Amino acid sequence: MKGTRSAGLLLFRHTAQGIEVLLGHMGGPFFARRESGAWTVPKGEYDPAEPAWEAARREFREELGLAPPDGKAIALGEVRQAGGKTVTAWAVEADLDPAAVVPGTFTMEWPPRSGRTAEFPELDRVAWFPLDRAREVIVSAQSAFLDRLAEHSP
Repeated sequence: MKGTRSAGLLLFRHTAQGIEVLLGHMGGPFFARRESGAWTVPKGEYDPAEPAWEAARREFREELGLAPPDGKAIALGEVRQAGGKTVTAWAVEADLDPAAVVPGTFTMEWPPRSGRTAEFPELDRVAWFPLDRAREVIVSAQSAFLDRLAEHSP
């Protein structure tokens, strides 16, 4: 994973309780029973020849099965995750019904060394979180995106 790059879109909306963000819970057996550190900005890897903004929109569609929202994008910059992956994100104000999500899937050998493969959703669920709760569950490096979004929002 070292040196890989991902790009994603962080949807946000204003509610009576403040800003909420849409996060996805990572699918597959490794994250099935985890909450803290198992939620992420919908994102995915891209080739250096592809512009990060285009990759973020493509990955949104692949991860959630929905068209990426139009609207003004707020550049949230980059973070480097513990495994070495660099993630670039943009925030876009939009509302989305989590029940409408049709996640993409991936295949992996499971159980390990069994010779069998199983298919898992990229994101097994998505949900709206107030910023404080989002900070508790998001991949730790990505909490910087929440801070940067809060700086841009009234």
